[in-house]
Amino acid sequence: MYKKIHLISLFVLFGMFVTNCSSTKNISSNAKTTFANASMYEVNIRQFSPEGTFKQVEEQLPRLKSMGVGIVWLMPIHPIGEFNRKGALGSYYSIKDYNAVNPEFGTMDDFKRLVKKCHDLGMFIIIDWVANHSSCDNVWLKTHSDWYTKDKAGNFQPPVADWSDVYDLNYDNPDLQAAMVEAMKFWVTEADIDGFRCDVAEMVPDSFWKKARLALNTLNKPIFMLAEGEKPELHANGFDATYDWTLHHLINDVAQNKKTVVDLDSYFKTTATKYGKNDYRLQFTSNHDENSWNGTEYERLGSGVKSFAILTATIPGMPLVYSGQESALKKRLKFFEKDPIDWSDYSMQIFYTNLLQFKNNHKALWNGSAGGDLVRINTTQDQKIFAFKRKKDNDEVVVMLNLSGDEVAVQFSNNAPSGSYYNAFGAKDAPAYNIDAKSNFILKPWGYVVLYKK
Repeated sequence: MYKKIHLISLFVLFGMFVTNCSSTKNISSNAKTTFANASMYEVNIRQFSPEGTFKQVEEQLPRLKSMGVGIVWLMPIHPIGEFNRKGALGSYYSIKDYNAVNPEFGTMDDFKRLVKKCHDLGMFIIIDWVANHSSCDNVWLKTHSDWYTKDKAGNFQPPVADWSDVYDLNYDNPDLQAAMVEAMKFWVTEADIDGFRCDVAEMVPDSFWKKARLALNTLNKPIFMLAEGEKPELHANGFDATYDWTLHHLINDVAQNKKTVVDLDSYFKTTATKYGKNDYRLQFTSNHDENSWNGTEYERLGSGVKSFAILTATIPGMPLVYSGQESALKKRLKFFEKDPIDWSDYSMQIFYTNLLQFKNNHKALWNGSAGGDLVRINTTQDQKIFAFKRKKDNDEVVVMLNLSGDEVAVQFSNNAPSGSYYNAFGAKDAPAYNIDAKSNFILKPWGYVVLYKK
């Protein structure tokens, strides 16, 4: 959603202790192996090209495939409400018709061709789903006004005061729930999509998500469900992945010298008690909300942009790249107006390609239990250096990040790697590094080293 409820998410998370329960496996296990090594790319259709159409997105799919993208996530594709609209074009998240496509983007046939092209290239495609609220002129209002929340005077209500362009849907009504499930099933059966990114998922009852997931599982194809929320119960009620908002805010604080690596250590110890190994966490340095409302990654992370991108792609979880990051996007995209991305500079394309392909090719970095556990490597500079290794079967990856603005001499003090390693971001013909507990490294400010064993 364009005006975030992250504080609600964080508040709910505190004090909660929920482990991965059997219901998660029963509901969503069909997606775990299918998406085990996938990375995700978020497409802001309106700003993705001057035309802002499905066809223009389709043209770029081979490039995204070559980057190592496994799942393409499209921001909402539906018609946008006009009544109480914000700005000239309105918010994507103000849905007028759940069973139609936005004519600004193209036709239903255009969308189906986009989906087919994704599949032909070996990628999956999911769409944004806004179940919590609709536009103030949604087609349902004419025939099912009882599906909406009203005050004592009978007036429709926004879910949050600032969201003046939408009305809250009433999930106490079983007919609404049934209609919403059928609308979700429509896009799988009619257009062959592979799942949903569910907007403000924590504002919709968990019981609905469980019902929706069970219904989607009857469609005989793996369905990927991503929740914009982070409470652990979401995994037990049908979601394969949740946002890791807590880590995202933490890395912003580390970049701005408000927190240190010590806080990262504490975070990983705590989160391990709340989520199961097969609970995918979406890791990111930017997305549509962060870019438009809180600033680009260059504003928030400064010189640490690459180091933090490497962190999000190599820790347990699924990494996300947002539209324009591979072109070093340094502007906040307008949310309610046309504001195309400048694609004249693909200066980060090679970096993200190397990073995502590296994840795809190294089983130690795969998602969930398909990948290896994070084992912290301690150094004499644990206030500034975040080093760790992950191993799965015969595949081992070592990551060392200098999360400070100082040049740092690194010496291992615990869990040191040992053996011959190659530099993931070095020359292809570079010789191996022979490393042991006595090895020393010099890491430049915000520098990084990613090593692997052949």
